[in-house]
Amino acid sequence: MSYIPNVKNKYTETVIPAMQEKFGYANVMEIPRLQKICMNQGVGDAVNDKKLIDAAIDEMSRISGQKAQATVSRKDISNFKLRAKMPIGARVTLRQDNMYEFLHRLISIALPRVRDFQGLEVRGFDGRGNYTMGITEQIIFPEIDIDKTNRISGMDITFVTTAKTDEECLELLRSFGLPFKK
Repeated sequence: MSYIPNVKNKYTETVIPAMQEKFGYANVMEIPRLQKICMNQGVGDAVNDKKLIDAAIDEMSRISGQKAQATVSRKDISNFKLRAKMPIGARVTLRQDNMYEFLHRLISIALPRVRDFQGLEVRGFDGRGNYTMGITEQIIFPEIDIDKTNRISGMDITFVTTAKTDEECLELLRSFGLPFKK
């Protein structure tokens, strides 16, 4: 018997019937599902110090459980001393079981560690059923050792779903357990 993440079990057992009842889907394939979670971290100071990119890649790899990639600039911007194809950030895309495991860790461990947490903003929807949230400190994840971190930086986390509207996406993410503001 293979391992199935808790959040994936929750989706099949409780989220699918609840969404089908609320929105009245005729077919099970119409029910929105989570496709992928994309994490992105921009490191603007990497123009001057290349070691910051390596640190960002290492931290994102530890947080996600999957190797992160460096993102590179597309064009030259002389005011920022930026050249084309210079590494300026890190990103990772999670799918399948890694995605569900990360979502579980985010909901149950990382978000409760945020100082003065009031809930996630509802403004992060893009109109096509995707949600983006920002985290100001990467040290909320237990995989990051605060003593070995040389700088505090944030990241963007995007939940890409098959939902057609923001309302469906909000209901899907809320039923997974993401704590949105009322």
